[in-house]
Amino acid sequence: MIEEASRLGVAETYYFAKKLAEIREMNSESDTKVLNLGIGSPDLPPPASVTNVLAESASRPDAHGYQSYKGIPELNEAFASWYKNHFDVSLVPEKEILPLIGSKEGVMHISMSFLNDGDQVLIPNPGYPAYAMCARLAGGEPLYFDLEENLGWLPDLKKIEEEHDLSKVKIMWVNYPNMPTGGKATTDFFGELIAFGQKHNILICHDNPYTFILNDEPISLLQIPGAKSTALELTSLSKNYNMAGWRIGAVVADKPVIDTLLKFKSNMDSGMFKPMQQAAVKALSLGAEWFDYLNGEYSKRKEVAMRIMESLGCEPLRGGVGMFVWARIPETMTSAEKMADDILYQSRVFITPGHIFGSNGARYLRISLCSDVAQLEQALQRIHQQIEVS
Repeated sequence: MIEEASRLGVAETYYFAKKLAEIREMNSESDTKVLNLGIGSPDLPPPASVTNVLAESASRPDAHGYQSYKGIPELNEAFASWYKNHFDVSLVPEKEILPLIGSKEGVMHISMSFLNDGDQVLIPNPGYPAYAMCARLAGGEPLYFDLEENLGWLPDLKKIEEEHDLSKVKIMWVNYPNMPTGGKATTDFFGELIAFGQKHNILICHDNPYTFILNDEPISLLQIPGAKSTALELTSLSKNYNMAGWRIGAVVADKPVIDTLLKFKSNMDSGMFKPMQQAAVKALSLGAEWFDYLNGEYSKRKEVAMRIMESLGCEPLRGGVGMFVWARIPETMTSAEKMADDILYQSRVFITPGHIFGSNGARYLRISLCSDVAQLEQALQRIHQQIEVS
């Protein structure tokens, strides 16, 4: 067996991969299956009209060939219309939009396209682990900035300037509605963020996959005047339209950024399956009725998830947006990691410990809203039973 590449020395096994393997083993040894409240993978189906387009398109003999790296024109136009309708952001479809095979690949494409060895990347703590991992794999160095509860999980940009030499920083990752915290950005903050990027010549990368989930005031970073001079935005159909396994997203940016990303992407894939692109066009055309339905379901789930956190003695974030409930653990608990393991082993309920998102998450737990009300109620019952026993 030949040795693996040295670059993989920076890659850690994903926490969920290890934990899910442990859960599978636990399930094989007991009839009482673990209730998984940890993973943010939508359990609800996409709109029927979307799957109908997929099935109809896939039945056509001419639907199965390689596709353009840039996506079919109809999809780019649909993304442009979506941005105009929801955010009043005007985009040139063929120049400022690049469809992606899931926005997660966009994180790697951006890192590989813009980072040289030794370049630094500003990364939120807590935050999505892929930001740091992709930076390292591309030869970059993560430079963490704090997100804290007392600031509404928004970064203190002045503090970042005071604490860090930003001369080597090329990219800054932000993510609102925030994962894992549920924090929400404002247009005022986004304005400050764009000014920060322009001042320090940093590419601001806004990862925006939870746009409409339990979020009454969705905003885009690109609504800020001049944003495209220093920023890009990733969007996704995974959460907004329950299409996580389809792997459909897009990066929206000024033409030079799109052209640079295309140099890398065109060497990595051979385009997206055309019927999925056509179905995505349909999804992007859906109106408020779809989000009203979706958020109605998530609201019911969130109410139970909040009760679970409260039954554990945790303090859930009030007014949080997105598809997770984030809560501070009791002061009497050693750590969120130990508390999550205790819940798993004693109640057979898996809740995500916040330390996996960074040190600032070490005293928080996260519940995903991707389980139905019945499963959440069952988890609550198990936890209550364990509390009564102990």
